[in-house]
Amino acid sequence: MGGQACVFYGAAEFSRDTDFALHADAANLERVQVAMRELQAGVIAVPPFSLENLQCGHAVHFRCRHPDAAGLRVDLMSRMRGVADFPELWERRTTLQGGDGTIYELLSLPDLVQAKKTQRDKDWPMIRRLIEADHAACTGTPSVAQARFWLREGRTTALLIDLSRTFPEEAKELSAGTRPLLKAARLGDEGGVEAALAEEEHAERAADRAYWAPLKKEMERMRHA
Repeated sequence: MGGQACVFYGAAEFSRDTDFALHADAANLERVQVAMRELQAGVIAVPPFSLENLQCGHAVHFRCRHPDAAGLRVDLMSRMRGVADFPELWERRTTLQGGDGTIYELLSLPDLVQAKKTQRDKDWPMIRRLIEADHAACTGTPSVAQARFWLREGRTTALLIDLSRTFPEEAKELSAGTRPLLKAARLGDEGGVEAALAEEEHAERAADRAYWAPLKKEMERMRHA
């Protein structure tokens, strides 16, 4: 659900850890604990690894000491702001198979984009690259569903203006509803689109800070304890 998933989707990112979204119930956490023991991984910092902490939205961080993964950090989450619950994420996941037959289960691209709408500076350029990579990978005529996704989540001014011209009805509908900035895109107003994109990002960053504020207070209490 993190940088490794972005690599699979063609938006390469140097990643220093591996992030997983997991179903948080007692039986699954037992399986996670077995995996962490095999990796010789221990929890670093706070919070502790527990069902309650994961269900509250905390991320739990491990550091691996197994020779084959020495130093690798593994971050686990069960809940994310604005992202569906795990059963729904699993139903619409993307499944890929590597050259050696290994199966990789990724957050769907729309869910990954939503998960990246954080207060972190590095996530916003990544959203842009994810949409650009998905658009570039489309070799034929895009479906209406694809166009709607790009119009809804794209962060490249020229691309949004071009899509608004190619899919005028979809752009008109979305501009009247979930994405007002498409009004400027439909007019070819580059400055208006760029200003509106900045406002969107500012609002999402503020919402993410508000979401994490009580969780950070909990972590501070854990550190002091």
